[in-house]
Amino acid sequence: MTTTTSSQISQLQQAIGHAIRGKDEAIQLALIALLARGHLLIEDVPGVGKTTLAQALAHSFHCSFQRIQFTSDLLPSDVIGVSVFDQIGQQFEFKPGPIFANIVLADEINRTTPKTQSALLEAMNEAQITIDSHTHRLPQPFMVLATQNPIEHHGTYPLPESQLDRFLIRIRMGYPSHENEKEILRRDASARGAETVEPVMEAEDVLAMQRAAGQVRIDDSLVDYALEIVERTRQNERLALGVSPRGALMLQRAAQARAFVEGRDFCLPDDFKQLLLPVFAHRVIVNARYATTQKRSAQAEVILSEIAEATRVPL
Repeated sequence: MTTTTSSQISQLQQAIGHAIRGKDEAIQLALIALLARGHLLIEDVPGVGKTTLAQALAHSFHCSFQRIQFTSDLLPSDVIGVSVFDQIGQQFEFKPGPIFANIVLADEINRTTPKTQSALLEAMNEAQITIDSHTHRLPQPFMVLATQNPIEHHGTYPLPESQLDRFLIRIRMGYPSHENEKEILRRDASARGAETVEPVMEAEDVLAMQRAAGQVRIDDSLVDYALEIVERTRQNERLALGVSPRGALMLQRAAQARAFVEGRDFCLPDDFKQLLLPVFAHRVIVNARYATTQKRSAQAEVILSEIAEATRVPL
């Protein structure tokens, strides 16, 4: 990695950190998702900074940004767009929806119906949408940052497995520490948080870093290590659904991006191990026979941690 690229990544982290205090790990995972050409799901209770993190990332470089507030009456056409008949030209004209942006904030994504959620599937997987038999490419880079409230909250629809599998990483913000929360309270009340973030690079710079992150070297032993963990999730009797091939590919891309953010052109075992829960925990389903009073997501993390500990790490 060049000194310039390393400086740009540092500037990105600092710019986002200006709006989000004390969340260095969440910021790093957001950057990893961006550089790995993936999408980010931020899950937590209201008021802990989910939307602020998404907005800060979008404002940290020059790009188009759209926020979609997901509600129970939102329609697929409200997301992807609609064809309108032009009386003058006597033909249908496509009017793009808010999905046509570099960074799309899907706020409270689990408050809308599964039908509307499914409108994002093609966009997130193939960076395109198809309407009336016509395919429209989305601008690059393209990233969906979705926030969701815990499914225990009223008015939420659980995301289907196919939707969850499209997200590269899922993170939780958590409450700030005492000192960080004190700093938030003492900050100028007129400050607008993410809106104060100044862009530090262009969209073309992000595309160049995404390509460079994809060139990070991975030793065959690390590929075997990742695949062994994946196979163990499929064989574990406590999991009704193991990690898919897409999930294995997502882990590899995330590990490359983490190495790139750390300033390396090669992956280490720690790159895979540290990303195991953020990349895999939302892709597996705990077998109902082994379900406890503990939240399913937390139980999945425990099982994955046990699998990781039982898997030999290559030297």
